Amino acid sequence: MPLPSCLSPRCWISGLLFIGGLEGATVVQAAPEPLAALGADKRAVSVVGISSGGYMATQLAVAFPERFSAVGVLAAGPWGCAEGSLSRALNTCMTTSGGEPSLDRLENRRRRYEAAGQVGPRETLSQLRVFLWHGEDDDVVDPDLGDLLAAQWERWLSGADQLRVVRREDTGHGWPVRLDDELPPPRALGDCQQGGGSYLLACDDDVAGAMMRFLYPERGRNDEGQGHLSAFDQSDFAVAGLADSGFVFIPEVCEQVGCQVTVALHGCQMNEDAIGDAFVRHSGLNDWAALHQQVVLYPQAESSMMNPQGCWDWWGYAERSSQLAPMHDTREGVQVQALVAMLERLQATPGQD
Repeated sequence: MPLPSCLSPRCWISGLLFIGGLEGATVVQAAPEPLAALGADKRAVSVVGISSGGYMATQLAVAFPERFSAVGVLAAGPWGCAEGSLSRALNTCMTTSGGEPSLDRLENRRRRYEAAGQVGPRETLSQLRVFLWHGEDDDVVDPDLGDLLAAQWERWLSGADQLRVVRREDTGHGWPVRLDDELPPPRALGDCQQGGGSYLLACDDDVAGAMMRFLYPERGRNDEGQGHLSAFDQSDFAVAGLADSGFVFIPEVCEQVGCQVTVALHGCQMNEDAIGDAFVRHSGLNDWAALHQQVVLYPQAESSMMNPQGCWDWWGYAERSSQLAPMHDTREGVQVQALVAMLERLQATPGQD
């Protein structure tokens, strides 16, 4: 049976039934080693994500816009939407049963953070390139929330040519993939209306390629591109909600020269605990990265009693319970800091990590 369609703790109880993983998913077996210092290029770094990973992608960009040049978000709503409240996350940021979030209110929140030095400056944020995608039949994150995210970025960006918004008809919640012989077993895929066992949607649509071509419009390609996907030990970056290991895809040439990096963030129920390496192997990002000399970092959130869906922290669950106002969507957010530390490790000079 397919996994329940959940972005958040709404399905905590049912989610516990699926933590054991998806039958037929392939898991990388090699013992994970520390994340390597590659001397990766600090320019033109992108962060992309789906669902909870989409919320986190925007959080990272707003918190540290100086570290990124591009953002890609699938099936998520506006930055800061939950405001540290689980109730708002469920009723305003997945559905709009509690009313739509106010962009003016969220902008005031961002301005307060900026004045306190807790997010990056608006001027730097305005220079990013942004790709947004949402399925018109998404019943997990209301497509109207995707429209609000687009309107939010329109406020921030300097020019209209920096933003591309895609709405795919007859498509539900998930990440569309191109159909080929390398895909996981059919039961690991959903059709374009259903999330299926992995939220990889068998729409024969290369959303990863379309997104990366927009985010890197002048990037050349290497027709002989090859690379390898491996697990890495996340213990050096351990914070609440992070799994023991993550994944990284490294084209062969990037072991010798400093390539640029894409940070790719899975959605709820798309981590290794739930679906093995189905997302990190079959999203289409690795195919593009191999041909265009791009390292892809796939951090992994943990499935646990606190967070059985394996979501990234977009409402404050990983912050100290004593905090009246969780700082998850600022530079002080523990998961934000851990993800930036992983990026810094890749960008460190080999032998000096």
